[in-house]
Amino acid sequence: MASTSSGRQANARGGDDEGRARGARDRDDEGRAHNARDRDKGQAPSARDRDKEGRARNARPRDGLGRPLPYGSEGVARQSEGVVRTPRQTVTEAQDLLDAGRPFHAHEVFEDAWKSGPEEERGLWRGLAQLAVGLTHAARGNVTGGARLLRRGAGAVTEWAASGAGRQRPYEMDLAGLALWARGLAEEVERTAAPVDARTRRPRLRG
Repeated sequence: MASTSSGRQANARGGDDEGRARGARDRDDEGRAHNARDRDKGQAPSARDRDKEGRARNARPRDGLGRPLPYGSEGVARQSEGVVRTPRQTVTEAQDLLDAGRPFHAHEVFEDAWKSGPEEERGLWRGLAQLAVGLTHAARGNVTGGARLLRRGAGAVTEWAASGAGRQRPYEMDLAGLALWARGLAEEVERTAAPVDARTRRPRLRG
């Protein structure tokens, strides 16, 4: 029995390792494809881009929906990465970006909170980041990706709200209203198969 159990554990580890390796290969392949396209255009490979701390970070300019533009184009400034904010600062800054029609940038603010906040709140901020990315894809015209992420984010914030007392309105946010907004928008983009206006279809985080 012990050898069988060890075999299962080894197989499980092998499967996990294989999955991680496959993900790494996919990312490498994507990076090589981007770099090849950049070289064809006479641009610097994005794999060499670094932020001021020396971390790998694609420096290609991006538009207001986070889509990469050619090097040398005038893009919209990215959010600084790894900023630690209070939860209320996170909500306020993300709402300002949503109001400006920049859900991709709002997702970066939520991602900072997800990575730096307490463990018990990570599901909340991850769900909010998924909602912002879902709106980003819906605005780009990606019907499938937009609808999927809007529903995934709605499910995440609903699950988080149901997991404990007092979690329906964290930091004055209306999670039930956000989930309703996200599911309604997902249905709309599937029905119309047309890009939405990120500014006019933005959510109100605090209801």
